[in-house]
Amino acid sequence: MADIEEQVLPGRGLIHTFRTAGGRRVGVITLRNGERELVVYERNDPDCVVDRIPLGADEATTMAGMLGATPLSAQLDEDHRDLDNVVSRRLPIPADSPYNGRVLGDTRTRTRTGTSIVAIVRAGQVIPSPTPSTGLRSGDVLVVVGTKAGTDAVEDLLAHG
Repeated sequence: MADIEEQVLPGRGLIHTFRTAGGRRVGVITLRNGERELVVYERNDPDCVVDRIPLGADEATTMAGMLGATPLSAQLDEDHRDLDNVVSRRLPIPADSPYNGRVLGDTRTRTRTGTSIVAIVRAGQVIPSPTPSTGLRSGDVLVVVGTKAGTDAVEDLLAHG
């Protein structure tokens, strides 16, 4: 797995970058307002950005799914297909979520909805079995397992508190 570098961008937000196996540097900037930008650096100058692609919340969630959440969810769906009333869903943390910038334990998801959060996908990286102290960020995708009603309740909880 590639090493992710994190850097604070004063007044702007946070950037996470890594180098591909081919030596390219790519990154995701998370702006203070929760928006994201995908950045690609010059091949011969790892400090020179050659392309910057703004991503809305839905686009960031879609990209996260393409990069990591989809295979995990597919495996969970396969594991649960013989269990009646058990579903797994990928639920994003919206930019305006009351839990953006707080820890997972603040949601009290298990107590309030009877569901389990089995992983968090952040910038294409999977955080398995997150603990109550795991921080939540806009654009994170929570992988939730429970009943349909329970996962619907988590979706509402993340959006409205």
